[in-house]
Amino acid sequence: MGGITDKVAVVGMGCTKFDEHWDKSIEDLAVEAAYEAFEDAGVSSEDINAAWWGTVDGGELGRTLGRFLKLEYIPITRVENRCATGSDAFRNACFAVAAGMYDLVLVLGAEKLKDSGMASAGFDPRQPYTSRIDTIIHPPAAFAQLARRYQHHYHLTYDELKRALGLIAVKNHHNGSLNPKAQFQQEITLERAINAPMVAHPLGLFDCCGVSDGAAAAILTRPEIARRMRDDYVLVKGIGQISGAFQNRLRSDFDLVHLEEVFRSGRDAYEQAGIKDPRDELDLAIVHDCFTITEMVICEDLGFSKRGKAREDIKEEVFTLEGEIPVNTDGGLKCFGHPLGASGLRMLYEVYKQLQGKADKRQIKNARLGLAHAFGGTPVDSGVSTVIILGGKD
Repeated sequence: MGGITDKVAVVGMGCTKFDEHWDKSIEDLAVEAAYEAFEDAGVSSEDINAAWWGTVDGGELGRTLGRFLKLEYIPITRVENRCATGSDAFRNACFAVAAGMYDLVLVLGAEKLKDSGMASAGFDPRQPYTSRIDTIIHPPAAFAQLARRYQHHYHLTYDELKRALGLIAVKNHHNGSLNPKAQFQQEITLERAINAPMVAHPLGLFDCCGVSDGAAAAILTRPEIARRMRDDYVLVKGIGQISGAFQNRLRSDFDLVHLEEVFRSGRDAYEQAGIKDPRDELDLAIVHDCFTITEMVICEDLGFSKRGKAREDIKEEVFTLEGEIPVNTDGGLKCFGHPLGASGLRMLYEVYKQLQGKADKRQIKNARLGLAHAFGGTPVDSGVSTVIILGGKD
């Protein structure tokens, strides 16, 4: 299988504050993110050859983004792949640039969930529950099953599980408190996380990400062009994407303690990037912590921890800002919420800033290689997982 290593450069990115933006439209958010990216790259909308528009609920066609940004007769592709929408839009744009079709492209993801009628993970509460129950389990319930099965499979007590999940929440809220673009910027105690109101047993309030509005954008080009634009551009080192086909429902031997799509997408991205030991070689990872149990399992699926051992690494602070491999340095979905079309690009924004040394109070030392991961779907049926690895220029 071919790779995309060093064929695409990121020369600009933008990201709004993720929040309850009652006073802003999705157009306002898209324009804000795009123009931060334009300014960062030193370009204008007139320089863009093509665009990719990632959104679940923000417009039926690519022309929606064209109208927002006044783009004049260029190809615009709308991408929708649930929670991996922004990552998939980025992935498709990378392929077009690597193929030599375009010199400079825009990728933008945005969502307005708070006042759209949409709730958790894009579910519409106006749709009768009885019409949904046979097709998908609501995310908190689905990931609660993952947590319960993980506890049983690895012989954890309830207190041991809750403490591990609580430490993830405490870590991410600490990181979010250092990030002015995060929705939640307040630190929490372990006691508060463990004793929070229950959402779907054993997942409490601080185990679940919020619902928010936001937008993020990226400007991509080829490395030979990037060298003329700026010194601190970032290179795409690998992209892996895997979609399931409801195998989890069909297989009687499925263990429900891992996410196969995450494992396989990580393996593909590592192969392209030449990574043999991700825990040792990666400097940071931004992963899809829609729930704290998801982050814990992902750390095993992506090879940061051995199977069943993430709890020990969490206790040893391996994933903190000062740890061996910092995870969710920006606060993650836990502190940003999850406007579906924007989240994947928001993750890349953090890796981009860390690699440039521009992450301010949460900056880690000597960041050279970072991973951004998005996951859509649930562990009880199947999902789509995208892993993107970015690195500094040689």
